[in-house]
Amino acid sequence: MSVPDFVSAALSHSIELAVENVALGGGPFGAVITSPDGMIATGVNRVTLDLDPTAHAEVCAIRNACREIGTFDLTGFTLVSSCEPCPLCLAASMWARVGSVFYAADRTDAAAAGFDDAAFYTLMDTPRSTWPSAPTQINHSLFAAPFDSWRALDSRIEY
Repeated sequence: MSVPDFVSAALSHSIELAVENVALGGGPFGAVITSPDGMIATGVNRVTLDLDPTAHAEVCAIRNACREIGTFDLTGFTLVSSCEPCPLCLAASMWARVGSVFYAADRTDAAAAGFDDAAFYTLMDTPRSTWPSAPTQINHSLFAAPFDSWRALDSRIEY
């Protein structure tokens, strides 16, 4: 597959970030968000450094890009990662409306280094009732109150 030059450069940068992050005590993952006009935001895996299980490189890059441009919508942006994004990061990129995602190492490479997310991919294919932390809906008389509030708010920002 022919890859645009900006993707190749961003991929090299994401790998450099990942290697540098290991030396700083973080996880071996780096990510770059690029805009159509060349703006770049980066992120590295900060899970152990920040004690935050959601602080994956891709999520951090998305957060940084959104702060930089002042919106949560990354339509037209590209996410480039040193490794195949896990389900969490893929979901975050979809919520951010990232236009395309490229990566270097895949989930098998990550698993060989001790970062095996195969269980999450497998879990998504099984009935939710069998999950270790199975989501369970509880009937509550005010279940609709947050959504009613949201719909009534004239100043809401749709997303």
